[in-house]
Amino acid sequence: MTVILGRGESGSHVTLIFTINDNSKDFDEQGSLGIGLCLEHGVEIIARGVEGSFGVNVKFIQGQGESELYEQVFKLLSENIININNYNWDLAIKLKLPISQGFGMSAAGAIAAALAIQRAIGEPHEESLRRSFAIAHRVERNRSTGLGDVTALAAGGVERRTSPGSPFTGDLLTKGPGVSEGWFEKIEVLLAWKEDSGKHTSSYIDDPNWKESISKAGAKQMNSLIQGEWDKSQWRKLIESSEIFAHESGLLLDSSRSELLEESRGIIHTLDLEYTPLLCMLGKSLVIVPKNVEDGRFPDNLQQRLKEVGFKTQKTMLRSLF
Repeated sequence: MTVILGRGESGSHVTLIFTINDNSKDFDEQGSLGIGLCLEHGVEIIARGVEGSFGVNVKFIQGQGESELYEQVFKLLSENIININNYNWDLAIKLKLPISQGFGMSAAGAIAAALAIQRAIGEPHEESLRRSFAIAHRVERNRSTGLGDVTALAAGGVERRTSPGSPFTGDLLTKGPGVSEGWFEKIEVLLAWKEDSGKHTSSYIDDPNWKESISKAGAKQMNSLIQGEWDKSQWRKLIESSEIFAHESGLLLDSSRSELLEESRGIIHTLDLEYTPLLCMLGKSLVIVPKNVEDGRFPDNLQQRLKEVGFKTQKTMLRSLF
């Protein structure tokens, strides 16, 4: 009896500015323009296959998630790699951040699962990496759980999406319509959220009124951010544009996001810290970032004060390319 093992891992992603570009009937052409941060914490998966009748058993050994996402990854992967159907599979999944909070965890989970399965089968590294992004993008669009998280993670660091769509497409996994670029510095950020989760992403991106207000506000900010070199000189402008987008899109005043923002700002002001809280789209959560790229690690008293008023927190770092 043959037993195979593979490990896959992906960081998370927080969107700060975005548009909704889903008019095409082709999932590979759907996505978003936008700006966001790729982070170290995300999803880690071990895939174990035992030769025999095909089956999938999904087990969450850290965090809580949805088995359907991982079942869809298997379905799409097996259309390209027939050998997957010759094994009975167990997936052991570690979710290092909560789902439905704007941390791009469905994208991270789909990428990590696709990587783990292909590594167990023995697919070449570069090919399996590209296929993982392509599969994860389709899973995201099919489930309306995200638009540009996968394309963002394909860039890494502080990313800018300049064309919507999947980063890789087709049988040869050549470059897709989705275009993104990223720059990287060792920047520590602090994620903060309240226990109750936000709305499902689909309640925004599938709603005509939200689509219009979000895309209008996102396009306005991207018109300036899309210009020039994409590097750390854009950091201050990114922060300012993210704050404007949150207000003009209407997302700031929805789901008590403004209360979270004001509460965190008050604490940061009291502690006299040079940090800024930004909304993570589309959760009820914040990413607190240094105003200056060169600033060091977060002081522990900020995390402690946030916890005292009911926030869950997680320190993490920017993540570069895979």
